[in-house]
Amino acid sequence: MGNITLVMLCAGSSSRFGLSAKKQWLRTEHNPLWLFVTNKLSSYYDFDKIIVVSSHHELNYMQNFDDQFHYVAGGQTRQESMKNALQKVTSEYVMISDVARSCVPSHVIDALVSNKGNADCIVPYLNVSDTVVYEDETIHRENVKLIQTPQLSKTAKLKEALNSSKEFTDDSSAIKDAGGTVKYILGDKASMKLTFDEDLKHLSCVKAPSNATFVGTGFDIHPFEEGKKMVLGGVEIDVPYGFKAHSDGDVLIHSLIDALLGAAGAGDIGEFFPDTDAQYKNIDSKKLLTEIVAFIYSVGYEIVNVDLTIVAQQPKINPYKHNIKTTISELLNIPKQCVNIKATTAEKLGFVGRKEGVAVQSSAALKYYDWKCL
Repeated sequence: MGNITLVMLCAGSSSRFGLSAKKQWLRTEHNPLWLFVTNKLSSYYDFDKIIVVSSHHELNYMQNFDDQFHYVAGGQTRQESMKNALQKVTSEYVMISDVARSCVPSHVIDALVSNKGNADCIVPYLNVSDTVVYEDETIHRENVKLIQTPQLSKTAKLKEALNSSKEFTDDSSAIKDAGGTVKYILGDKASMKLTFDEDLKHLSCVKAPSNATFVGTGFDIHPFEEGKKMVLGGVEIDVPYGFKAHSDGDVLIHSLIDALLGAAGAGDIGEFFPDTDAQYKNIDSKKLLTEIVAFIYSVGYEIVNVDLTIVAQQPKINPYKHNIKTTISELLNIPKQCVNIKATTAEKLGFVGRKEGVAVQSSAALKYYDWKCL
């Protein structure tokens, strides 16, 4: 153990990336990119601790992947995320890297570690080979450095440096601003940063995603409530009763949400929208499904198809099946032929057969977003 903590920053929104999946959730075989990069760096050195910084909305899901790491919710900026992680760092040194640096070679890590006592912050950089113009003036390219990560810092000095109202784009600029020392070491072009979708073709160390299909099921049931509007599959049903529930009670959408989350291994609807939370009182379930669909796409999946079975003695479902199919296909952003709606009765048996409510069984199939096809 070398008294160094590794911090992996994976909380970004990928706003400049331009794809439905966030860059940290692109799959290489079955591994999301954040896990692939973290495992890669941890194989180079025996770190005291490994901290993975996640978006608050993805923290619980990320924790499903590996128990050996410590997980921390990030902030709105890179600097806030760093400060959150540093609260968990007790080692003398901390190495901070971005998931966007996917193919960092081992010799860069070796060089950082071997220089750790030579300055408050050790920084890899690349030289510039092209002519450089700054504010319409040509400057000496020998004086220009392209800064990379990971960067290795003295923990106490970095904590002190970040206790500032200024915003810094990397560790070294914060430490230099606080009067600390910085040593530059030669980096590697393989450590290029993944920022835009066109950068994907340069990720030589990353394999294509698996072509596996993932299936999830969902089931929900709600009793009737007189005098409430009925909404089923996002479509208003013309009857004088609705569903008794904390939200609007759309039993089909609730079942579908559980199927989607099941296929992604992301828990159930109650974990995302607890019925004890007042903000979801009488909420339109289409809004809940829209949020879940955005989550499914952002963590690296595509929706293949869904199959929905409505079990109802009343009301009659067939007149509404087409509208339900159209609504669901639009909400899921998949073709109508990939949405199947089946309706059946309970043959007058049980809760549903006594005309006391409706049940829905759903299944959903997902696949990984295939970024290699771009």
